[in-house]
Amino acid sequence: MSFRKLLLSAASVASALVVSSALAAHNIEGVVTDGKGKPISNAKISVHGSTIVLKTDANGRFKVMEQVQHADELHVVAAGYNHASVDLSEQTSLYNIVLSPALIERIDVTATPLHGSTLESATPITVLSDEELKNKHASTLGETLKGELGVHSSYYGPVSSTPIIRGLDGPRVLIAQNGLDVGDASRVGPDHVVSTETSTVKQIEVLRGPATLFYGSGAIGGVVNVVDNRVPKAMEESAEVQLSFGDVADESEFSFAVNTGIENAIGSNDIALHADGFYRDSSDYKVPGNPELHDEHDEDHDEHEEDHDDHDDDHDEHEEEHDDHDDHDEDHDEHEEVHGSQLLENSASRSKGFNVGASLLLDNGFVGISVGYLDRLYGIPGHAHAHGEEHDEDHDEHEEDHDEHDEHEEHDEHAEEGYVMGDMRQTRVQIASEFSIANSWVTGINTRFGITNYQHQELEFDEFGDSEVGTQFNNDAWELRSDLLLADINDWHGALTFDIKSSDFEAIGEEAFTPPSETKSYAIGLLEEKHFDDVLVQLGARAENVSIDSDLHSFEFTPVSLSAGLVYDFTSGYNFAASYTHSSRAPSAAELLSYGAHIGTNSFEIGAIYSSVDGSTTYNESAIEEETSNNIELSLRKFEGNTGFVINAFYNEVDDFYYQANTGVTIDELNTYKYEARNAEFYGVEAQWVWQASSDLKVTLQADSINGKLSSGEYLPRIPPVRLGTTFNYEMENTALELSVMHNFEQDKVAELETATDAYTMVDVKVNHYMTVNNIDMTVFAKINNVFDEEARVHTSFLKNDTLLPSRAFVLGFRAAF
Repeated sequence: MSFRKLLLSAASVASALVVSSALAAHNIEGVVTDGKGKPISNAKISVHGSTIVLKTDANGRFKVMEQVQHADELHVVAAGYNHASVDLSEQTSLYNIVLSPALIERIDVTATPLHGSTLESATPITVLSDEELKNKHASTLGETLKGELGVHSSYYGPVSSTPIIRGLDGPRVLIAQNGLDVGDASRVGPDHVVSTETSTVKQIEVLRGPATLFYGSGAIGGVVNVVDNRVPKAMEESAEVQLSFGDVADESEFSFAVNTGIENAIGSNDIALHADGFYRDSSDYKVPGNPELHDEHDEDHDEHEEDHDDHDDDHDEHEEEHDDHDDHDEDHDEHEEVHGSQLLENSASRSKGFNVGASLLLDNGFVGISVGYLDRLYGIPGHAHAHGEEHDEDHDEHEEDHDEHDEHEEHDEHAEEGYVMGDMRQTRVQIASEFSIANSWVTGINTRFGITNYQHQELEFDEFGDSEVGTQFNNDAWELRSDLLLADINDWHGALTFDIKSSDFEAIGEEAFTPPSETKSYAIGLLEEKHFDDVLVQLGARAENVSIDSDLHSFEFTPVSLSAGLVYDFTSGYNFAASYTHSSRAPSAAELLSYGAHIGTNSFEIGAIYSSVDGSTTYNESAIEEETSNNIELSLRKFEGNTGFVINAFYNEVDDFYYQANTGVTIDELNTYKYEARNAEFYGVEAQWVWQASSDLKVTLQADSINGKLSSGEYLPRIPPVRLGTTFNYEMENTALELSVMHNFEQDKVAELETATDAYTMVDVKVNHYMTVNNIDMTVFAKINNVFDEEARVHTSFLKNDTLLPSRAFVLGFRAAF
């Protein structure tokens, strides 16, 4: 029997286990206090195994008024305290729950099949949620997360950036929406925006290091799981709205989320409802200096601009380009100043989207469905040059005239030269269910199913503003994931995961650089954990079958992943974690089959199956191997008292590491990059120290360092620099102040044909003022980003020499929660 048939048969058998026999029902009530006995109000109580969610009153008390069946655990969450999990017992119904203050919070994680928290994992997990997420929210996922330990941004201009985890991104870092692959093309190229939105989400979970056990071979570098409430799990009456304005790109943003429901909609069962949406619009960004920095030997410039090795100065290069586009003013390349800054041309964007969902709430779980739509139109910097203010106004006029995508002429008349825009649209349907089961083998089954229709067009505009589709990327994807929560055997608590995924990807157009392909994967995984007194042991294994079929060639891989880890609570408030993970990854279709011009990145890409670059290309099938990683991780954590810290150290040895090597050859005036598989190693440290200096003041220090090189000793390109940062949080009765300073050191450990990147320091200030009017919690906030207007280039960006981080930015906004 084939691997696929065996997996499908096993999934069918697992589904048949959903036969429930109710546990004895009992009431649940209690009180939540801190370590000094003070009641904690508004703590969120979730009854695991049911859809019941409630909050504590002013005296910290709670009471579940309904008869509860199939419930096994209470989850307690309160701002400023470590989250708690309390085992339920049929012998008692009154619970006294004590929460410890959180310097480094113990936050529940949904990205793993087994319920756990950030401090119970053998591998590092970061969770952004609540007020912290709202404060760090930016227009892209990469910029939202770039300040987290071990996480950087690819920064393809202000409009498109993806997270880089410990120097790895693209096909090695999976972006998930509620546990399922987002199904976009952001892993094909850095110019493709990630199809997620952070303004309406509940939390973002970052799994650093190999996460193949949970998500398959595409997560060998880590996972970013974006969690929202599009499929509601419980009945809730709430609403949130946010409005903000920023001056660096005349940006405006509006978002909302509403949760409600219908009681006793079907018999005695309720229906929970959810809706959210957002709209964001921005003009070209201001940058604090000349965005273009050219050097004869700059690899990043070569990747995205025409070859200018014979030119000695920047103005000559610009004049040469303008000569190629007709006779334009010689002074165009001087980059007119606008209020002390310059405009980064073709960096404007417009985004909008919504989600609606409904769930049927049952005694032992729920089943729900959602529909979401996302629409982003954005300029791709690096294809045109900075202009003055007149251009920016024209751009705004043209965007207003062309709100619909039927006519792709949104931008202004670029009288000087053409430009490129990205036009992304995605429709996503997601079905989710969770059921508790009274069975001697299985205690629960959680299932997720997602269908995604994705389209990304690279629109090429000429000097008259007329456009045509240079390349169109389509992806029809679906994924089915089911986690069986296994009954304890000798106190081993486990989950069996089945995961089936399909992606039908094609690139259409004269400049399509990868042939159409269909990728399918079938996987089965097992996770187990057990407490041995103060030691938690975690074990896992996963086997996959991955096939890639195209008209050009077909491949089949069988990646296998294994892991072992432990968490040792060696004294109160401290733990030590260690883990070893062996992971395998099937190379992606783009890494194998690409051959052609990628207009979005101004490069010519060549896949790993090709042995030469000169047009007389021959297949090199024998060189295709799975990428294999062996990762060791050590962590030390302190999370109670007035000080806390987290220290992580990792070493990752990767065999057959696929990366884009600069060949030094140009094809059609584009610099050529070929995927090669070589052995490599990554290692580094991450540290965070938190001090509650007083009841009002908290100080945080953090640092991280990542090294990535080939086994032969050469450094890999675009490895993040060493960082050192500090944050001061001061809270008054109704006002919170935050000052953050992040220093990025010079990165001079560079690959061949790559240049060093200067150091820079970013200083940001945030102020939140809280008030309650008619039972509506309101927040007025202000931000100043890049306070000292620092000129900064991002070493991890393909556009390092074509753009700067934005100028000093003032943001003013308002939030309300009903």
